Amino acid sequence: MPAKRKTDPKKSQSAPASQSAPAESGRFAYSGLDRVLHEKARLGILASLAANDAGLLFNDLKQLCSLTDGNLSRHLGVLSDAGLVETWKGASGKGNGGSRPQTMYRLTELGHSRFADYINELERVIADAQRDAASHAERPKGPRRAAHRWSAT
Repeated sequence: MPAKRKTDPKKSQSAPASQSAPAESGRFAYSGLDRVLHEKARLGILASLAANDAGLLFNDLKQLCSLTDGNLSRHLGVLSDAGLVETWKGASGKGNGGSRPQTMYRLTELGHSRFADYINELERVIADAQRDAASHAERPKGPRRAAHRWSAT
């Protein structure tokens, strides 16, 4: 059985008046930051494809995102499974004595929509951070007073 924490009966069990409940529950939860899109390599892939509506060849994506063949392939698989990227396989006239397989990737309509939603959520994060930074800049300079005093019990 875990040990009970000792409490000081002289201290109030309620929060001080200066501490109030958050104005909006979950305000900074940012539920729109989708894990599928948020990973750095996938974000780069999506941004590259969003900037190139006609799509990009595998090797072009690999170069733009500085990924290895294996990493790019794995991340494209995740994005494809989520319905965000479509794959077009074809052949080009380049190569030794014939056609060489080429794979082109392009955002789906769902991919465009979810990427736009994701960017809007990132803009919200940035706006919140800028608002917070601005409010800190407006505070008078001087010694900071600790809002809480913590002690080991």
